[in-house]
Amino acid sequence: MAATGSSGPGGSSSGARAAAGGSDGSRTVYLFDRREKESELGERALQVGEGSDYAGFRASVCQTLGISPEEKFVITTTSRKEITCDNFEETVKDGVTLYLLQSVNQLLLSATKERIDFLPHYDTLVKSGMYEYYASEGQNPLPFAFAELIDNSLSATSRNSGIRRIQIKLLFDETQGKPAVAVIDNGRGMTSKQLNNWAVYRLSKFTRQGDFESDHSGYVRPVPVPRSLNSDISYFGVGGKQAVFFVGQSARMISKPADSQDVHELVLSKEDFEKKEKNKEAIYSGFISNRKPSDSVHVTNDDERFLHHLISEEKEKDSFTAVVITGVQPEHIQYLKNYFHLWTRQLAHIYHYYIHGPKGNEIRTSKEVGPFSNIDIEISMFEKGKAPKIVNLRGIQDDMQTLYINTAADSFEFKAQLEGDGIVEGIIRYHPFLYDRETYPDDPCFPSKLKDEDDDDDCYIIEKAARGKRPIFECFWNGRLIPYTSVEDFDWCTPPKKRGLAPIECYNRISGALFTNDKFQVSTNKLTFMDLELKLKDKNTLFTRILNGQQQRMKIDREFALWLKDCHEKYDKQIKFTLFKGIITRPDLPSKRQGPWATYSAIEWDGKIYQKGQLVKTIKTLPLFYGSIVRFFLYGDHDGEVYATGGEVQIAMEPQALYDEIKTVPIAKLDRTVAEKVVKKYVEDEMARLPDRLSVTWPEGDELLPNEIRPAGTPIGALRIEILNKKGEAMQKLPGTSHGGSKKLLVELKVILHTSSGNKEIISHISQHGGKWPYWFKKMENIQKLGNYTLKLQVVLNESNADTYAGRPLPSKAIKFSVKEGKPEKFSFGLLDPHFRVGVPFNIPLEFQDEFGHSSQLVTDIQPVLEASGLSLHYEDITKGPHCVIRGVTAKGPVNSCQGKNFNLKVSLPGLKEDSQILKMRLLPGPPRRLKVKPDSEILVIENGTAFPFQVEILDESDNVTAQPKLVVHCKFLGASNLPVYVVDCSSSGTSILTGPAIQVQNIKKDQTLKARIEIPSCKDVAAVEKTIKVLPSSHVARLQIFSVEGQKAIQIKHQDEVNWIAGDVMRNLIFQMYDEGEREINITSALAEKIKVNWTPDINKEHLLQGLLPDVQVPTSVKDMRYCQVSFQDDHVSLESAFTVRPLPDEPKHLKCDLQGGKTVQMGQELQGEIVVIVTDQYGNQIQAFSPSSLSALGIAGVGLDSSNLKTTFQEDTQSISVKGIKFVPGPPGNKDLCFTWREFSDFIRVKLISGPPVKLLLVDWPEPKEIIQIINGKELQNPLIVQLCDQWDNPAPVPQVKINLVKASSLKLTPSNQQHKTDEKGRANLGVFSVSAPRGEHTMQIKAIFNKTTIEGPIIKLMILPDPEKPIRLNVKYDKDTSFLAGSLFTDFMISVISEDDSVIKSINPARISMKLWKMCSSGNRPPANAETFSCNKIKDNEKEEDCFYFRDKVIPNKVGTYCIQFSFMMDKANTLNSEQIIFEVLPNQPVKLIPEIQPATPAVSNVRSAASRTLVKDLHLHITDEYGNHTGANLVGTIIATIKGSSEEDNDIPLFNGKVKTLEFPFVNGSAEISSLVLAENSPGKDSTEYFIVFEPQLPALSRTLEPYILPFMFYNDVKKQQQMAALTKEKDQLSKSIIMYRSLFEASKQLVDEMKCQVEEAKLKEAQLRNELKTHNIDIPATQQMTHIEAHLKKKLAEQDELKKRPRRLCTLPNYTKGSADVLGKIAHLAQIEDDRAAVVISWHLASDMDCVVTLTTDAARRIYDETQGRQQVLPLDSIYKKTLPDWKRPLPHLRNGKLYFKPIGDPIFARDLLTFPDNIEHCETVFGMLLGDTILLDNLDAANHYRKEVVKITHCPTLLTRDGDRIRSNGKFGGLQNKAPPMDKLRGMVFGAPVPKQCLILGQQIDLLQQYRSAVCKLGSVNKDLNGQLEYLHTPDMKKKKQELYEQEKNLKLIEQKLGMTPTRKCNDSPRHPTTECPIPPKRMRRETTRQSRIITKTDA
Repeated sequence: MAATGSSGPGGSSSGARAAAGGSDGSRTVYLFDRREKESELGERALQVGEGSDYAGFRASVCQTLGISPEEKFVITTTSRKEITCDNFEETVKDGVTLYLLQSVNQLLLSATKERIDFLPHYDTLVKSGMYEYYASEGQNPLPFAFAELIDNSLSATSRNSGIRRIQIKLLFDETQGKPAVAVIDNGRGMTSKQLNNWAVYRLSKFTRQGDFESDHSGYVRPVPVPRSLNSDISYFGVGGKQAVFFVGQSARMISKPADSQDVHELVLSKEDFEKKEKNKEAIYSGFISNRKPSDSVHVTNDDERFLHHLISEEKEKDSFTAVVITGVQPEHIQYLKNYFHLWTRQLAHIYHYYIHGPKGNEIRTSKEVGPFSNIDIEISMFEKGKAPKIVNLRGIQDDMQTLYINTAADSFEFKAQLEGDGIVEGIIRYHPFLYDRETYPDDPCFPSKLKDEDDDDDCYIIEKAARGKRPIFECFWNGRLIPYTSVEDFDWCTPPKKRGLAPIECYNRISGALFTNDKFQVSTNKLTFMDLELKLKDKNTLFTRILNGQQQRMKIDREFALWLKDCHEKYDKQIKFTLFKGIITRPDLPSKRQGPWATYSAIEWDGKIYQKGQLVKTIKTLPLFYGSIVRFFLYGDHDGEVYATGGEVQIAMEPQALYDEIKTVPIAKLDRTVAEKVVKKYVEDEMARLPDRLSVTWPEGDELLPNEIRPAGTPIGALRIEILNKKGEAMQKLPGTSHGGSKKLLVELKVILHTSSGNKEIISHISQHGGKWPYWFKKMENIQKLGNYTLKLQVVLNESNADTYAGRPLPSKAIKFSVKEGKPEKFSFGLLDPHFRVGVPFNIPLEFQDEFGHSSQLVTDIQPVLEASGLSLHYEDITKGPHCVIRGVTAKGPVNSCQGKNFNLKVSLPGLKEDSQILKMRLLPGPPRRLKVKPDSEILVIENGTAFPFQVEILDESDNVTAQPKLVVHCKFLGASNLPVYVVDCSSSGTSILTGPAIQVQNIKKDQTLKARIEIPSCKDVAAVEKTIKVLPSSHVARLQIFSVEGQKAIQIKHQDEVNWIAGDVMRNLIFQMYDEGEREINITSALAEKIKVNWTPDINKEHLLQGLLPDVQVPTSVKDMRYCQVSFQDDHVSLESAFTVRPLPDEPKHLKCDLQGGKTVQMGQELQGEIVVIVTDQYGNQIQAFSPSSLSALGIAGVGLDSSNLKTTFQEDTQSISVKGIKFVPGPPGNKDLCFTWREFSDFIRVKLISGPPVKLLLVDWPEPKEIIQIINGKELQNPLIVQLCDQWDNPAPVPQVKINLVKASSLKLTPSNQQHKTDEKGRANLGVFSVSAPRGEHTMQIKAIFNKTTIEGPIIKLMILPDPEKPIRLNVKYDKDTSFLAGSLFTDFMISVISEDDSVIKSINPARISMKLWKMCSSGNRPPANAETFSCNKIKDNEKEEDCFYFRDKVIPNKVGTYCIQFSFMMDKANTLNSEQIIFEVLPNQPVKLIPEIQPATPAVSNVRSAASRTLVKDLHLHITDEYGNHTGANLVGTIIATIKGSSEEDNDIPLFNGKVKTLEFPFVNGSAEISSLVLAENSPGKDSTEYFIVFEPQLPALSRTLEPYILPFMFYNDVKKQQQMAALTKEKDQLSKSIIMYRSLFEASKQLVDEMKCQVEEAKLKEAQLRNELKTHNIDIPATQQMTHIEAHLKKKLAEQDELKKRPRRLCTLPNYTKGSADVLGKIAHLAQIEDDRAAVVISWHLASDMDCVVTLTTDAARRIYDETQGRQQVLPLDSIYKKTLPDWKRPLPHLRNGKLYFKPIGDPIFARDLLTFPDNIEHCETVFGMLLGDTILLDNLDAANHYRKEVVKITHCPTLLTRDGDRIRSNGKFGGLQNKAPPMDKLRGMVFGAPVPKQCLILGQQIDLLQQYRSAVCKLGSVNKDLNGQLEYLHTPDMKKKKQELYEQEKNLKLIEQKLGMTPTRKCNDSPRHPTTECPIPPKRMRRETTRQSRIITKTDA
């Protein structure tokens, strides 16, 4: 290792840098010793060998710095990463800067510097075109990239005396290599130096002009020429590179200057850049190849073999330049191929005036040879296998400028005079309307109007402006088009608001062009102007008309209007509509266009008359229409003859026999050149050319003959068809090809099957005629179905498949034929008759089919074979023919059950292809043949009254049990009357039990014999079976009798007798008896008694029943109720009953009964609708006939409020009752009314309901008096809901539902929710709800009305006093010093913001975070703040700022770039709404002049003292300006001189060069802030040391400026040798480039470091805030763990919010007294609402004590109190605070009276406390203390009256005792009086809501604090995470390979710069761009606030520049 000496403070060792990174692999590192303050300040360079390790490196460090090896220290990187053995190799890189420190965390004791490298990435060049060329208005930017290359060629050929040839060759022939684009010109070519200059990005012609070998040889502005066509359009040194890399990936520059024998080549490619980057080579370096012309040996790549041909063409050229672009983007290739015509047309448009001259391409005039006829721009495209496409731009006749020029009828030329040298020429052209159309040309890139889908919808041509939405003026710069900039119009050529001299549509028929010189700025890609329109529309711009080359001194707006009027009258040609018919609507059109339409019968157009019935032909329609005119349409409400520019004509198509339709087309589409006889001839020819018939042939046989009968499956052969017309000519399409309306003809083939259900298409094909084949259909083999067929051939139209045309059928042909079945091949069973039974013959039908399954017939003899297992089978015969049947098949055998048995019957038919089939059948038993009955004995014995069962079975001939329908077995008994018949149905099973009812023989006394005959009536052939039955008499009960015993006599009650008995009495002594069949009485046993039932009681005494006694019968109490009494006996043998009916009779009179018939309600003022019926009843309510007509007078009626005036009583004889009508009550409270009726000693009451009368009034419920004015703040809700009640005339509520209620108000009064119609409920009420009221300030009224029975009921009028909302913000008030100036980079004046409410007061208690300030730079897009506007928060209020309700914005830094800016303050009212202040637009002015700088930094000159002036020139065209510290131009008003002096690098230099004229100094005038130095030349043979650096010091001398400005110092190199000077000039240029690059890299790394420092500060602040909030949470016992913080925070928040909601929802005491609406900030509200009391008992007594004051409104001022007094007409009591004498108010800190000097005078009882101390005030605490101090004074509250009396008794001994209140509600006045109602507080519910409310629970407030802390902590945690993430991201970015690469590049560039400076002999470059007279000083780290402002300034600059 080797070390070098220190290079001094801030310096570096050039030797070490030069040696670093040498071939031996050594590395150079730079060391700063910062262990102690005394350590040396400079760095030490240390070389590290290739194989060194950490131990050797440390030893070398100790040796270099003279440190003992035993001393402890650490070596770290600048990011404080300690160097160790493990990371030595990866950390210690070449050029790294290291620290020697005592520890890793030691502070730097003095500043250090670290080397970095940075160069722009090659993407800056390669991708520049991608970002510069962009599409606008749908245009592809590729032609504009070509235009950049053409610009260079035009500049290069500008000095050609002959043809200026420019060629663009598109080499897309794959056989010659990959696609390429070549742009070749015959200009003056470039030397290798000029070619080098071309490759430098952004080296404009102005930057190059000091170089004598530049391609411009010193830029001289061209002399003015017409349209500025000076070819001076290669300008910025940017466009060429952007264009080639936009088109492709590589550019090969080939050039040969005129005076050179060599050809120079330079290749720039993306691939080469990537390769150099990969190999870590210098990217911006390369080679220029020099060769002889036509030498292509160096081209070896097959992809570029086309170059051989290009290079071979160099022989004939004296000078040229070729740009060959390869790697062309695929999408560009497709665009160039597919849109060749479009983009060549665009290029012809761009260079129109260069190609055709200042007047343009006037086709109508003869071409003159002029200075522009020698420009030849040719474009050729070569593709494989295709002829080359070659286009000369001069030959393009449809570019837009050509179309504009040649469609214009006249032009208007003008000139704009602007400040400075800017020249703008302009021309406006008029494009007239000609007959049928606008002649204004359409631009495919900017269509003027949308094309309708239907071309017939052109009738609106007069409605569509000719120009459409396009601007008037296209803009040309130095003669070439700037495509993306256009000017809409000027004030003097816009359509006037009022009607002008010319119609309004004439203003849309003008186009124009503007021609400017290069004094107007354009973008580097020449796509847009930067400032043209702004300057043109400046108020100082003067427009004058140019007429015959002379300026006219007339007002241009008047001149233009007259010219436009003249053009309209001269050139517009329109249509005259005549023979007006009327106005119609056209329903066939869309609704918006249906009318009105004026109709006419004739028009006059272009000198011709077209009228109704005239034959015409159309043009531009598809197809062309031939027909006669029906009428003309003109849109609009016209009347009579009129001129118009459009319209429609209705045409009846001819010939009408062919075309039965009417077409409507624009009049513009009438052919004005056709003769009428041509149309007639066309009609005749059209009729003869129609298709007539079909020709059908069968080329492959199988012809189908008409009416042929064919077996199924026979094929139909292929068909060939021809369509013939009447002339026999074959045709394939309809006639009409001459007018484009032809239609192809098709032939449709259909095979139709005719069935009974209709015709069915089974085959359908369509054939079309091709060029090589006729109409043809293939063979058809799938016709197999039987039936009648038709093969139909039909000609149809191609588009619609219609078989008619113009009402006539097209030719067709039909062939009818039939298809029959084939011979039988198989069989199947037909439908068999079910069921198969034993012994019953059945038939088996057979069905035969052919091979296709069609039914066939059996025609031959055949013997079927039948087989089935277990059965004997035989048949009679088989029939032939269409219905084949095996007849008489019989089967016999056992089947086991009546359900039958399954058998498989096999049928075989020998001789068929499929000869056998299996018939699955179920064989059922046969028909009945025998009846079998069990038991078998002939004589059977039974008892009378019993039934006998028989078992019967029915058998067939094979003894199978059989069953069949209606198989019913009967048993008839003979020998007695009324014997039953037994019947059983055996239809389902064939066997059953035959039984029935018991055999009952009447009056049987002894045994009797009967006969039983069993038979089947439905089967006569089955023999009957007879049995003998012997019947014995029965001993069961046979008869039942009932008796009533009266004394010793028993009276029989017969069955169904009716017995009369007194109502409510009891029938007793009822007995019964029972007898058997022999009339013998039966003894009643327990078993028999169980079977006896009675229906009048469930409880029967069994003992009584055994004795024959029945239960007593209770007689009903009502005569209407008859009791049916029944006694029944039932056992298994008999059911007996005996019944009688008891009829009740009335008892003695007992009651008077009144019955109300009709409704029970009577309406107030009305009579009862029904009547009251009065009767007399017994004790059970049974009516007794006691009334007579004479009884009316004895009836008495009485009731409260009864009106007896209309009372009527009537005797009803039919009902024996008295009717009472006319019941009415006097008006009174509604409710129930009792009426008392009396007669003799009897009385009764009737209750009726008295309801209110019909509604006639509307009253408000729970609402203040109607006369009282309700005060409400604008936008707020009414305190009470609006509830109305319907009432009658006596104010009783009328419960009438569904009555409509309306709210009538003025339109200015807005209610929310909106005024809706309401209806009353069942109570007659309607709740309109709570309204929010919005209205202008002042008094308003609204009235409620109802509609009942079509009558309006007027309600009360509600008066509202609308007060402004003191809490609703409406504007922001901004105060600031408006006279101050805003200087760049300084501080804004203080802004004071206040939020103003509706009542013009300042709103208080606003969160400052909701106030913000936005700052942005104004732009042309409008005044709305952009998304990137800078936002500021307000500052904290200082102690000396008294206006606490204002928000201050202080010390905000003004942007450091001049321009127009805007400030706007915002108040965020809620998440969706923001209130903005008025915008403050201001100009940022330059700050104080600081330094002198050049407009463009010149390259470092390298001069010599030889004779050549060019070699002695130091400066040429140097413009010097004065700027402030931010680079803004200033000092425009300063006048003085600039003194130029040459100085050496040190004061000892005496051999100083002299200026021309041998002078040491030169003076130049300084005027208007700048000085122009045209040239600065050294004197010939000037003194000076060879290879020495000198400085030109330009020092401003400005008398008007008191301060001294920093001079501008330009270093230059002086040489005595010309050759050396030339060599050093190149080195100087390279040195300048390196210096610029190094400055860029250093700025990048400094900005990154500053950003990291700022981020670290933010992280520390966030950590501090998070820790502070976490500690506060811990004081609230909330501990958030370090992990998963957000989850725990959210859980705590959710829990706390839930607890807070639960507390808020708990009921608490509220003051329900309506508060006074606060109309302004001077109103505090009612006293009841100003305070809250927690304890309920204290709240009641204090509220009662202040009851007279609770409703009082407290105001701050007497004026506010007076205003309330006036608004309420004196009804509201008010208390102004400014009228209170405050000196007598109590001291709130005063102790209670029993405390004297801090000691107890006596020990009180009852917990005394000042009443005022129990109050809490939600708002306005200071004012409230004044109010309640005055009202309560020293009032004291104690527990009870005893405690209060004790307290007073003791206090009066020492001082005056105030009023005492007790928690029990007692009061002792200050004079000692207590007792009585006036001193006793009522219960709380008696205070009617006038009680102080309870405050929110304290726990709720604590929860609110905790929630607020948690939310703040959540934000702090999020903020900490965000800033940590940003910091880590930035730190990672600083260690990315890209940044490391930049540092390495900076290191390499600094090393190269030092080498160059050594070669030049210059002073080494300083770290900052300081002059040698101002040595660099280390600046301290700026404070945090300044760093933030600097960072913000840089952001503002970036945003505004963007």
